[in-house]
Amino acid sequence: MNTRLDRSRRLFPVVIGVVTLACVGLLLAQDFLPGLSPAWSHSSLAAFALATIAVAYLIYELAHRPAPLELVKSVLLGAAFLFWAANQYWPNLPQAAIFNDVAIALFVFDVFLVIAGWPPASGDASFAEMAEENCRCCCHCADDRNVKTLRS
Repeated sequence: MNTRLDRSRRLFPVVIGVVTLACVGLLLAQDFLPGLSPAWSHSSLAAFALATIAVAYLIYELAHRPAPLELVKSVLLGAAFLFWAANQYWPNLPQAAIFNDVAIALFVFDVFLVIAGWPPASGDASFAEMAEENCRCCCHCADDRNVKTLRS
């Protein structure tokens, strides 16, 4: 069930997201000012940013109470970010290439599922339906709404 979250349920993921954005700011600052901090901190900041945004996204999705298949898809995306974070944090481990490849596989699979339309959007709150209600591009959408209203 997709519902719009109230502020209290969105607060924790947003706070984690703000921390993540600050971390990304530090990461980019290191790129432009390399002497600002120790070299080893770059991979730690990158891994932290990836891991925290994965956690924020999963908390957001859980608070959103998605349908079970949507939750599975969200967990796949969160896992992709966590594997990417592991690759960033432990680049010298023998498993680093596996972490990277699993992350790539999960990201590719996630995008494939989006393209394939899986899982199907729930009929009561899909983005396409919301877009159609606000459509002013032509008379066809307005005519369809008028027909639906007349049938009701």
